[in-house]
Amino acid sequence: MKFIQFSKALKEKIEPVYLIDGDDAYFRDSAVETVRAALNLTQPLLNDFRYEGEALKGDRLAAFRDELYTLPFFDEKRLVRVYGFYPSEKEFSGVLQPYLEKPCESTVLLIVNAGKRANAADLKKKKLIVVDCNRETEETLSRWLFALMRRAGLSADADVCDLMVRYCASDAARLKSETEKLKSLLGEGGRVTRQTVDAEIAKDTEYRIYELTQAASARNFSSFTEILNELTRKGMDEYAVLSSLTAHFKTLTEVSRFRGSDEAAQRTLNLKAYPLKKNREICARLGKERVKEYYLCLYALGAGARSGKYSKTGALSQAIAKIFFS
Repeated sequence: MKFIQFSKALKEKIEPVYLIDGDDAYFRDSAVETVRAALNLTQPLLNDFRYEGEALKGDRLAAFRDELYTLPFFDEKRLVRVYGFYPSEKEFSGVLQPYLEKPCESTVLLIVNAGKRANAADLKKKKLIVVDCNRETEETLSRWLFALMRRAGLSADADVCDLMVRYCASDAARLKSETEKLKSLLGEGGRVTRQTVDAEIAKDTEYRIYELTQAASARNFSSFTEILNELTRKGMDEYAVLSSLTAHFKTLTEVSRFRGSDEAAQRTLNLKAYPLKKNREICARLGKERVKEYYLCLYALGAGARSGKYSKTGALSQAIAKIFFS
């Protein structure tokens, strides 16, 4: 199940074994805290144990399995957390499979991993409940943020949540901290508007790069130079800027020449509906031949910079001249 469904599932039943797995550290940590809150241990020093997976080898792994049957002290449940646990298939089948077949009813075992590892058993295919803590889509995060704000006593429209997700580059931990900041600024019952987000939420570099490419395709030179100066002050390399522009115009070229339906374009070009719509609007405004011309020029400048034909500063300067002054 997805992380956002996890707390609801815990209200119905707490299972004996969970695999909390994914690349988003915030969701992994939050899943663990959600279990701890659900158990409401009165004696955490006696009934909440943490292990590191790397230490559970050989005889120690077998001893750990036996320890899982230890009864809790003055609590109904005992929590055992194992971080970074990647047993081999042999270790799993010989030691852990028997436990999964007959787990201790008073123990809750959490295996907390950051994705798969080579030569390790695929725990997602084993007999345990998997909590998917991988990074969520913008749409899912926007719905999650909407609920998070409501629990914090704030209100916001869906488009404001979408904007905040983009500003924070889909970072759930940052969305949580920014929501707490907005709560302290606006107070209980406060309303978050686009103006609030623009004024209070710093734009992530990834989003500023998006704005840079949009300014380039709109041929808005003043906006482009303002964002470019900000990015270079923050240490962004000129070649990285050129690469971002090249990738943007490559996507526009592909969109302009795609003849299938919007649904087929989304699948083939790996674009969501809204970016596809915006890219089609840009292509209609610039024309597919100009879009292709820009892409080929930027690609050649990037190749020249890599080969030493141009300096990275010179290549970017020529790219800017091509886009805005040709």
